[in-house]
Amino acid sequence: MNRDREQMGERAAGDMPRMGAGDGPETAVAGAPGALLVIISGPSGVGKDTVIAALRARRHDPDYHYVVTCTTRRRRPGEVDGVDYKFVSRSQFAALAAAGELLEATEVHGNLYGTPRADVRGALLAGHDVILKIDVNGAQVVKENVPDALLVFLVPPSLEDLFGRLRSRATETADELDLRQRNAAIELARQDDYDYVVTNATDEIERTAARIDEIMAAEHDRNPTRRVRV
Repeated sequence: MNRDREQMGERAAGDMPRMGAGDGPETAVAGAPGALLVIISGPSGVGKDTVIAALRARRHDPDYHYVVTCTTRRRRPGEVDGVDYKFVSRSQFAALAAAGELLEATEVHGNLYGTPRADVRGALLAGHDVILKIDVNGAQVVKENVPDALLVFLVPPSLEDLFGRLRSRATETADELDLRQRNAAIELARQDDYDYVVTNATDEIERTAARIDEIMAAEHDRNPTRRVRV
């Protein structure tokens, strides 16, 4: 197992119920040679969205493809439907899952999240590295169905640092904040499930993004003919 420990924190979420992931490997389609499926996970407040924004701003040839997750949670101020998330009702989400249109589907903090399968397949077939932002349970589901997926887990320098970030963003109610803090400790405990663990220190977003680029470049060099089946 490859490890990127830097200043290790603790890690990842485990008590959320897992849902079915739709059709299985018998219908899998192989992507273009070398194209990677990369899953980025981490506890709430670790900076996943900020790191992904930094990756988007960096030059890549060909460009990475960033999959927009479906979710039933309410939209936060400033979020754009179809850009930050695809916001759907619970009934719409259930229909997508039942039709096998989600690569994975999980419940996190009382909300449903799922990855559109067709979006992932299309990008891999076109030769793009695909970036997914998924919680730890969803990442486990994808890894079970797509063994060649690459798992990267972001950790904070410390739990105290993480809790400070959660409090400062002021996007949750007191009960929601308490739930996220309790789940964070559970999530951080599962970092050994991942291929790489990267510390995302405050004000070092570019360093984190650069490290993820390095990891992906090394994986390309290690197995340039790998074809990820989704």
